[in-house]
Amino acid sequence: MPADARSFIHKIWQTIASIKTGVVLLILVVILSAVGTVILQRPATDSDEMQNAYSPHMLRFLDTLGLTDVFHAWWFLGLMALVSLSILAASIDRFPNSWRFFSRPYKYPDETFRRASRPQKSIAIADEETGLVAAERALHSLGLKPERVVREDHFGIFAERHRVSELAVYIVHASLLLIFFGALVDGLWGWNGSLTLNDGQTSNIVELRDGTTRTLPFAIRCDEAGQENYKDGTPKKWWSKLAVVRDGQDVQKKEIVVNDPLLYSGVRFYQASYGSNGKVQKFSLLATPSSGSGEKQEIGMALNDSVALDADTSVRFVEFIPDFAVRDGQVYKKSNYLDNPAAHLVVTSKKAGKDFDVWLPQMGDVTDNSKAPYQFQPTDLKMGHFTGLQVSHEPGQWGVWSGVVLMGIGLALVFYVVHMRFWMVPVCDPKTGKYSLWIGGSANRNKDAFDQRFNDLVALVEENLKAIPADISREAIESVAGNQSCELSQRTDLAN
Repeated sequence: MPADARSFIHKIWQTIASIKTGVVLLILVVILSAVGTVILQRPATDSDEMQNAYSPHMLRFLDTLGLTDVFHAWWFLGLMALVSLSILAASIDRFPNSWRFFSRPYKYPDETFRRASRPQKSIAIADEETGLVAAERALHSLGLKPERVVREDHFGIFAERHRVSELAVYIVHASLLLIFFGALVDGLWGWNGSLTLNDGQTSNIVELRDGTTRTLPFAIRCDEAGQENYKDGTPKKWWSKLAVVRDGQDVQKKEIVVNDPLLYSGVRFYQASYGSNGKVQKFSLLATPSSGSGEKQEIGMALNDSVALDADTSVRFVEFIPDFAVRDGQVYKKSNYLDNPAAHLVVTSKKAGKDFDVWLPQMGDVTDNSKAPYQFQPTDLKMGHFTGLQVSHEPGQWGVWSGVVLMGIGLALVFYVVHMRFWMVPVCDPKTGKYSLWIGGSANRNKDAFDQRFNDLVALVEENLKAIPADISREAIESVAGNQSCELSQRTDLAN
């Protein structure tokens, strides 16, 4: 490959792997996500509500830009892919150095490191082993595990805690990649739609947000739906009793409410709406003979039902209008809302040899109420209801939720787990021939708290130095390394 091409590719890679690039892209994702929460989104919002909220020109403009379905727009999915690529490139670019730091910790500080290290402290000691033993005891007191480090004729102590926190940033990176991967999978292969069922109705046809339909390999039946109200009559919650029907058998049943969906075969059914479907479930009437003789009868009917009142008379429920009006001698429907209901009955009399049109309520010349052999008084009306379900298939949710959990772990390590390191090295002063114990420490964050921990360690070392002569014999010190002269140690240090 030509040098110019390699240089160009290298610059592109460095730009993608740049922290600034990643931060800018993340900010764009956050801003566009906020836009998606402010602007009404399809299909969660009804078309009528969308048209009421925005003018036709504005709605057409928002639809064209994809702002009414932000999280499935091609440009949003592309932006998440770019963010993922930037995170991956930054991790690959920096991980080798981080892994070397993690896998091969720096355990013995040389003279240059000791001079530059902060914080640090030097304490006078009688000999090397006395200082090492005091250092080990102090570290044990703080719950650390000291490790003796040997460099030819030199000894040192190294201890650390929470080295894994150095890799916490990569755990956060991995969590972001999982979240974006799950979102991309949902955007490319997931779908959302709606399904409306009346009481007792079964269907497997879902209407998608783009106007097309999808046939499910199973069916959903609504056994019952209802609404619970507060004391003032305002809705408290909607609920639906659903059954999954497969091969003619009920394989799963659940009563769902808002935010507690039914999940089957990777498809979720959320409670989205509830209301009257304008159809009568049961109409109760009190029938009284017009002649005044005979007993009153309580009857219940559904639409198109026919009930015999006596041997010569029957009544049929032929029409129901939830909101009626009369114009030019005709009854017509104004709306589907149950505001001004009317019921149309046809009373058939074999004795009279004719049918009578009866409307409840009475509508003047339009009806034959007074001529009919029976008079009717409504006693109860039970309307049929529908349940509106939002249906979604989100195959990438496992990635999203795994990423959320992993991010919680990563952020906990980043903010609450500190990598602390301590070094303790006996150092000989060639001018005086005396030893001192050099103590140094380092923390990757929360330096103020670490300084206090370091001072506590220094104080413990000083206390242990005072106690050592009482319980450690000179023979034990000399058996390890105490017979080494300061001059020999200094010459070895200079040779190294």
